[in-house]
Amino acid sequence: MRLNPFDPSNIRVTEGGSGFPGGGGGKLGCGTLVIALIGAVVFGIDPGQMIGAIEGSQQVGPSQSEPTSTDASTICSRNAYATEACNALDSLNRTWAPLFQKANLTFEQPILHFYQGGTRSGCGAAQSAMGPFYCPADQGIYIDTSFYDQLDKQLGAGGDFARYYVIAHEYGHHVQKLTGIADQVHSAQQQAGGSQANALQVRMELQADCYAGVWAGQHRDLIEAGDMEEGLNAASAIGDDTLQRNAGQQVSPESFTHGSSAQRMQWLKRGLETGNDESCDTFADLKS
Repeated sequence: MRLNPFDPSNIRVTEGGSGFPGGGGGKLGCGTLVIALIGAVVFGIDPGQMIGAIEGSQQVGPSQSEPTSTDASTICSRNAYATEACNALDSLNRTWAPLFQKANLTFEQPILHFYQGGTRSGCGAAQSAMGPFYCPADQGIYIDTSFYDQLDKQLGAGGDFARYYVIAHEYGHHVQKLTGIADQVHSAQQQAGGSQANALQVRMELQADCYAGVWAGQHRDLIEAGDMEEGLNAASAIGDDTLQRNAGQQVSPESFTHGSSAQRMQWLKRGLETGNDESCDTFADLKS
């Protein structure tokens, strides 16, 4: 996907944590794209501990962040992955701002936080093993860009569009926060509990997938051959059923929190094909 170079004045970025990663490849609700099961499969993390940490982080108020740098030009030039992410962030801001204006909703840019190893967020402590995530408490997207190498080598989901999908999905959670969807779902989850809470989370994640597709669909002129396949391959690789099978576990739909591979591909593709956020109502059948 041929994104334009980022404009430093149109993005908000910081770097912090235990240091900025020096690597990076040659090309690019607290809602994590890759949650407990990826932690277990890829990083050897206990799923129960990670789920508890993520759910608990939604209850934590803003905390003091570690010292950070905020010069966008410098931060975004650290490595190729960072530049790609900043290009995507600029494009996402330019795409969603007018959609919010059209809907008479207040738009705020998220902050993209680069870190290595671990950091502090408004949702509490974070580790790279959690994967990229969005923190609603400080409206921040957090990523250790070394994740992209693991996405490619360990999950077989390489390519620049797969990496753009990661950022766009987390940005989708920001959209949900600004529109009030995230707060409504979290409230419903507290009342439901158990498998019903998981089912609501699945709908949240699938909508974020669809929103990622909407962003790309709004820029069809920039999409290159193979991009859609890269995105769909990434969506398939991180489906709950695929992750459970790869972990040697029995597929358990009631434990899903992000949706099956087929569902994730379906909603990403819907966003791509329509380019319309109104096509992303994954909660429609709950409203009747």
